[in-house]
Amino acid sequence: MSSSSLMRRVLGPILLVVIMTIGQTNPSFLVEPSLVKSAPSALSLDFSNGPQANDTVKGLYTLSIGSSGTGNLSSMVIEISNDDSNWTQIANLSSTPWITYFDSTSFENGSWNLRVNAYDDDVSNNTAWFSSGFFDIANHNPIISTFTLENSGAGSGENAIDRKWFSIEANGTLEFDYTVDDDDFSYATLTNAPGPSSPINDGPSNLAYGWDWASGNLAEGTYNTRLTVYDNSGLSAIDTMFIGIDRTAPTMTAPTIGDGSSWTDSTAVVISNLDNSIDDSTGSGGSHVEIKIDGVWASFNSDSTTLNLTEGEHSILMRPVDIVGNIGDSISVDIKVDTTDPEGLGWTVDELTTSRVGSANVIFAAGDDGSGIDNLESKIQYGFDLNGVGNTPDQSGRWIDIGTSGLNGSIGLSSWATKSRQFLMLRAVITDVAGNSVTTIPSAFQILPGIDMSWNASQTNLDRLVARPGDTNGKIVITSVLESNQVWGGTVSVSLEAAPADRTADVSWTVMETILLPSGSMSDMSEEIIWNYTIPNTGQFDLRLTIDSDETIDERDEGNNEYYLVVTGASVTGVGVVPSFAPSIGALMVAGFAIAWMQKRKVTPPPK
Repeated sequence: MSSSSLMRRVLGPILLVVIMTIGQTNPSFLVEPSLVKSAPSALSLDFSNGPQANDTVKGLYTLSIGSSGTGNLSSMVIEISNDDSNWTQIANLSSTPWITYFDSTSFENGSWNLRVNAYDDDVSNNTAWFSSGFFDIANHNPIISTFTLENSGAGSGENAIDRKWFSIEANGTLEFDYTVDDDDFSYATLTNAPGPSSPINDGPSNLAYGWDWASGNLAEGTYNTRLTVYDNSGLSAIDTMFIGIDRTAPTMTAPTIGDGSSWTDSTAVVISNLDNSIDDSTGSGGSHVEIKIDGVWASFNSDSTTLNLTEGEHSILMRPVDIVGNIGDSISVDIKVDTTDPEGLGWTVDELTTSRVGSANVIFAAGDDGSGIDNLESKIQYGFDLNGVGNTPDQSGRWIDIGTSGLNGSIGLSSWATKSRQFLMLRAVITDVAGNSVTTIPSAFQILPGIDMSWNASQTNLDRLVARPGDTNGKIVITSVLESNQVWGGTVSVSLEAAPADRTADVSWTVMETILLPSGSMSDMSEEIIWNYTIPNTGQFDLRLTIDSDETIDERDEGNNEYYLVVTGASVTGVGVVPSFAPSIGALMVAGFAIAWMQKRKVTPPPK
């Protein structure tokens, strides 16, 4: 068998396994990544800017690393050594641009070498180390190790944002100290120190490594005090301390109470915006606020705090404190607490009828003993309902704002006549100044018809109550007066009806006469009507005058449309009495004897 055939027999299954494995979604079937990514990186590096071999280096250098070739450069490490054995990392870069700074003054004079190693994510091997070659560091700038003020102050002094502040008096002393690292240090100067002049140089002889500076006029303000050190090689270093002097107490305005309203609806009162309430002008700045609680000043360092107070009006003392401890004058802050809901008192609503033209005024009376009613946040809502019950009006399907704020408004409809017998539903949303709110239980006001007709009882009567039956002697004249509460321009149907007084339930009224009053008859809201009735038989008869028996007129009160009278048809020998309405004399006598006997009967005591 040839070697090529043998290789195909061996590599064929292996290649198939690799291809099948790559197609799997489960990574557990993959071969080791290190076997796949075993090729060296195709990237190469160089110092496009930086020390080169045999260069003489001084001061600060910008190191810029260039790359060529293909790959996915993700990070690089830059190291330095003076013996190619002990390497010190000076930068670890993880994103572009691949630039860093190399301060040669941080290393001793002598021969040094830089190298860089970059990481290519496309392969497992990192790029080969690239070396700059040995170069010479020929100088060593002095290094200011420390620069401090021994006086007690606040802040670091490292920059203008974080100054080191002091409340020292004008005739006080500032104690500056410093240390320097240099092989040939000579002297130091201090400039921009507080006061009208500057301290004398420290050195080159009799080095004190500091100054006790008392100018006699350490004025308030900010100073960028600069320390400069020099060595005998002509090199120098500078460090700046940002300081400030503040002897003036801060002032304070009222912070935000609750949501900023004049009243709050919680006994847990949030006081916020404390930081912004302190004004220290150009001084050290506000540190915190002190609040007097139960006669003791308590410090509050956050921008907001919560005080637990009782319901009512309170005057709280507060005062500001700045960073260096200057305490400002106190101010009095009013805090008003109202946690009680407002109270609804009742409705005043115009009369609602189908005759109304224009708007109906509605007023809801409410009270609040604490902060008072907030009319801008309070409102009236309305809707129309068929039966006047329920939490939501069924005709409108929702509550409608009356359109104006407050508890006094009006409801306007194009026609109230379309709402006959419906109910105007009203509710009030009452809010007090503190924010407590309550919604009243819905109230219903029925919209009644405007017109109402009735018989004037004092002017409706009979000319006689008893008459003999028949056409000759039994004629009765009835005088009636029909009245309405307002002008009615339509027709009105009125009737006279009669029925025996001793009738049974199955006996109905008999219409004796119907009169149709023509349109305009009630323009003066009153009409006199004369009726004639003939008693047909002996006995008593009920008479009834009715208005609009067909109920074609929608009236406010249908119950006053009937008026009743009684007449009697007398016999020739005397006036008859209907048996069902008047008991006989014999029956009365029997009942009297029975009652008397029962009252006189002796009660027998129960046996012992």
